[in-house]
Amino acid sequence: MRIAALSLGSTLAMALALGSPDLAKAESQEVGGVKYNFSSQPWKLDEKFLPKEIRYTSEEKPGTIIIHTRRKYLYLILGNDRAKRYGVGVGRWGFKWSGTEKITRKAEWPDWIPPAEMRQREPDLPERMPGGPNNPLGARALYLGNTLYRIHGTSQPWTIGSAVSSGCIRLRNEDVEDLYARVKIGSKVIVK
Repeated sequence: MRIAALSLGSTLAMALALGSPDLAKAESQEVGGVKYNFSSQPWKLDEKFLPKEIRYTSEEKPGTIIIHTRRKYLYLILGNDRAKRYGVGVGRWGFKWSGTEKITRKAEWPDWIPPAEMRQREPDLPERMPGGPNNPLGARALYLGNTLYRIHGTSQPWTIGSAVSSGCIRLRNEDVEDLYARVKIGSKVIVK
Protein backbone atom coordinates (compact mmCIF):
# COMPACT_ATOMS: atom_id res chain seq x y z
CA MET A 1 0.00 0.00 0.00
CA ARG A 2 1.55 3.30 -1.09
CA ILE A 3 -0.59 5.74 0.85
CA ALA A 4 2.03 8.48 1.04
CA ALA A 5 2.42 8.56 -2.75
CA LEU A 6 -1.23 9.44 -3.29
CA SER A 7 -2.87 12.75 -2.55
CA LEU A 8 -5.97 13.96 -0.76
CA GLY A 9 -9.29 14.43 -2.56
CA SER A 10 -10.74 17.52 -4.15
CA THR A 11 -13.89 17.29 -6.18
CA LEU A 12 -13.85 21.07 -6.40
CA ALA A 13 -10.51 20.98 -8.20
CA MET A 14 -11.61 18.07 -10.38
CA ALA A 15 -14.86 19.81 -11.33
CA LEU A 16 -13.01 23.01 -12.18
CA ALA A 17 -10.42 21.09 -14.19
CA LEU A 18 -13.12 19.21 -16.08
CA GLY A 19 -15.21 22.32 -16.61
CA SER A 20 -18.26 20.81 -14.94
CA PRO A 21 -21.43 22.09 -16.65
CA ASP A 22 -23.31 21.82 -13.33
CA LEU A 23 -20.91 24.25 -11.67
CA ALA A 24 -21.30 26.62 -14.61
CA LYS A 25 -25.08 26.70 -13.93
CA ALA A 26 -24.69 26.70 -10.13
CA GLU A 27 -26.74 28.85 -7.83
CA SER A 28 -25.98 29.59 -4.20
CA GLN A 29 -28.27 28.32 -1.45
CA GLU A 30 -27.98 28.27 2.33
CA VAL A 31 -28.57 24.95 4.08
CA GLY A 32 -28.19 24.57 7.82
CA GLY A 33 -26.40 27.91 8.07
CA VAL A 34 -23.80 26.99 5.42
CA LYS A 35 -23.83 28.31 1.85
CA TYR A 36 -23.65 25.67 -0.89
CA ASN A 37 -23.57 25.88 -4.65
CA PHE A 38 -26.17 23.60 -6.20
CA SER A 39 -26.92 22.87 -9.81
CA SER A 40 -29.97 24.72 -11.15
CA GLN A 41 -31.41 21.25 -11.71
CA PRO A 42 -33.30 19.77 -8.73
CA TRP A 43 -30.82 17.95 -6.52
CA LYS A 44 -31.53 15.55 -3.70
CA LEU A 45 -29.29 13.08 -1.93
CA ASP A 46 -30.49 9.50 -2.26
CA GLU A 47 -32.06 8.71 1.14
CA LYS A 48 -29.97 5.55 1.48
CA PHE A 49 -26.93 7.80 2.06
CA LEU A 50 -28.51 9.76 4.92
CA PRO A 51 -27.17 8.93 8.42
CA LYS A 52 -28.98 6.12 10.15
CA GLU A 53 -28.45 3.90 13.19
CA ILE A 54 -28.44 0.28 12.02
CA ARG A 55 -27.81 -3.26 13.20
CA TYR A 56 -24.13 -4.00 12.47
CA THR A 57 -22.24 -6.94 13.93
CA SER A 58 -18.56 -6.29 14.50
CA GLU A 59 -15.87 -7.45 16.87
CA GLU A 60 -14.38 -3.92 16.82
CA LYS A 61 -14.79 -1.80 19.92
CA PRO A 62 -17.15 1.21 20.08
CA GLY A 63 -15.65 4.32 18.49
CA THR A 64 -14.01 2.36 15.65
CA ILE A 65 -14.73 3.58 12.13
CA ILE A 66 -15.14 1.05 9.31
CA ILE A 67 -15.35 2.35 5.76
CA HIS A 68 -16.65 0.14 2.93
CA THR A 69 -15.47 1.98 -0.17
CA ARG A 70 -17.37 -0.26 -2.59
CA ARG A 71 -20.67 0.32 -0.75
CA LYS A 72 -19.90 4.06 -0.15
CA TYR A 73 -20.65 3.84 3.58
CA LEU A 74 -18.81 4.74 6.77
CA TYR A 75 -19.86 2.88 9.92
CA LEU A 76 -19.17 4.22 13.41
CA ILE A 77 -19.31 1.25 15.78
CA LEU A 78 -21.62 2.00 18.73
CA GLY A 79 -21.49 -1.43 20.43
CA ASN A 80 -24.20 -4.00 21.13
CA ASP A 81 -24.36 -4.89 17.41
CA ARG A 82 -25.23 -1.28 16.48
CA ALA A 83 -23.51 1.28 14.27
CA LYS A 84 -24.23 4.71 12.89
CA ARG A 85 -24.01 4.55 9.10
CA TYR A 86 -23.12 7.59 6.95
CA GLY A 87 -23.03 7.86 3.16
CA VAL A 88 -19.62 8.87 1.81
CA GLY A 89 -17.75 9.80 -1.35
CA VAL A 90 -14.60 7.74 -1.91
CA GLY A 91 -11.48 7.64 -4.09
CA ARG A 92 -11.98 7.47 -7.83
CA TRP A 93 -10.32 4.78 -9.96
CA GLY A 94 -6.57 4.75 -9.36
CA PHE A 95 -6.89 6.49 -5.97
CA LYS A 96 -8.71 3.88 -3.89
CA TRP A 97 -6.82 2.37 -1.00
CA SER A 98 -7.40 0.08 1.97
CA GLY A 99 -5.76 -0.42 5.31
CA THR A 100 -5.93 0.43 8.99
CA GLU A 101 -5.02 3.83 10.43
CA LYS A 102 -5.74 5.91 13.52
CA ILE A 103 -7.14 9.40 13.77
CA THR A 104 -4.09 11.49 14.63
CA ARG A 105 -5.58 14.97 14.39
CA LYS A 106 -8.96 16.69 14.21
CA ALA A 107 -9.62 20.17 12.77
CA GLU A 108 -12.61 22.48 12.42
CA TRP A 109 -12.88 24.38 9.10
CA PRO A 110 -9.33 23.32 8.17
CA ASP A 111 -7.16 25.07 5.61
CA TRP A 112 -6.49 22.98 2.50
CA ILE A 113 -2.93 22.66 1.23
CA PRO A 114 -2.94 20.57 -1.96
CA PRO A 115 -0.01 18.13 -1.99
CA ALA A 116 2.73 18.61 -4.59
CA GLU A 117 1.55 15.53 -6.54
CA MET A 118 -1.94 16.98 -6.89
CA ARG A 119 -0.60 20.38 -7.94
CA GLN A 120 1.51 18.67 -10.61
CA ARG A 121 -1.63 16.99 -12.00
CA GLU A 122 -3.67 20.19 -11.65
CA PRO A 123 -1.33 23.21 -11.89
CA ASP A 124 -4.14 25.77 -11.44
CA LEU A 125 -4.74 24.70 -7.84
CA PRO A 126 -3.85 27.24 -5.16
CA GLU A 127 -0.93 26.58 -2.83
CA ARG A 128 -3.29 27.06 0.12
CA MET A 129 -7.02 27.64 0.56
CA PRO A 130 -8.30 28.99 3.89
CA GLY A 131 -10.99 27.04 5.72
CA GLY A 132 -14.60 27.95 5.02
CA PRO A 133 -17.80 26.74 3.33
CA ASN A 134 -16.24 26.52 -0.16
CA ASN A 135 -13.02 24.80 0.97
CA PRO A 136 -12.78 21.21 -0.37
CA LEU A 137 -12.20 19.85 3.17
CA GLY A 138 -15.51 21.25 4.38
CA ALA A 139 -16.52 21.82 7.99
CA ARG A 140 -14.31 19.23 9.71
CA ALA A 141 -11.34 16.97 8.97
CA LEU A 142 -10.13 13.82 10.70
CA TYR A 143 -6.50 13.14 9.74
CA LEU A 144 -5.49 9.50 9.19
CA GLY A 145 -2.08 8.53 10.54
CA ASN A 146 0.89 9.93 8.64
CA THR A 147 -0.96 9.64 5.33
CA LEU A 148 -2.23 12.45 3.13
CA TYR A 149 -5.75 11.06 3.59
CA ARG A 150 -8.57 12.50 5.65
CA ILE A 151 -12.16 11.89 6.48
CA HIS A 152 -13.62 15.32 5.79
CA GLY A 153 -16.66 17.34 4.85
CA THR A 154 -17.44 18.65 1.40
CA SER A 155 -18.84 21.78 -0.17
CA GLN A 156 -20.34 19.49 -2.83
CA PRO A 157 -22.78 17.20 -1.01
CA TRP A 158 -24.15 15.85 -4.30
CA THR A 159 -20.91 13.81 -4.62
CA ILE A 160 -21.87 11.54 -1.70
CA GLY A 161 -22.32 7.98 -2.96
CA SER A 162 -19.73 8.48 -5.73
CA ALA A 163 -16.10 7.61 -6.38
CA VAL A 164 -14.77 11.14 -6.91
CA SER A 165 -11.83 11.98 -4.64
CA SER A 166 -8.08 11.49 -4.74
CA GLY A 167 -8.40 8.97 -1.90
CA CYS A 168 -10.01 10.94 0.92
CA ILE A 169 -13.35 9.94 2.41
CA ARG A 170 -15.90 12.76 2.29
CA LEU A 171 -19.21 13.27 4.07
CA ARG A 172 -21.82 16.02 3.95
CA ASN A 173 -20.75 18.85 6.26
CA GLU A 174 -23.54 18.18 8.77
CA ASP A 175 -22.58 14.50 8.87
CA VAL A 176 -18.86 15.11 9.36
CA GLU A 177 -19.70 17.54 12.18
CA ASP A 178 -21.71 14.78 13.87
CA LEU A 179 -18.94 12.19 13.36
CA TYR A 180 -16.28 14.66 14.55
CA ALA A 181 -18.13 15.13 17.83
CA ARG A 182 -18.39 11.35 18.38
CA VAL A 183 -14.80 10.20 17.74
CA LYS A 184 -11.53 10.83 19.53
CA ILE A 185 -7.93 11.19 18.49
CA GLY A 186 -6.53 7.66 18.50
CA SER A 187 -9.72 6.08 17.18
CA LYS A 188 -9.11 3.14 14.85
CA VAL A 189 -10.15 3.52 11.19
CA ILE A 190 -10.46 0.49 8.90
CA VAL A 191 -10.79 1.12 5.17
CA LYS A 192 -11.96 -1.87 3.08
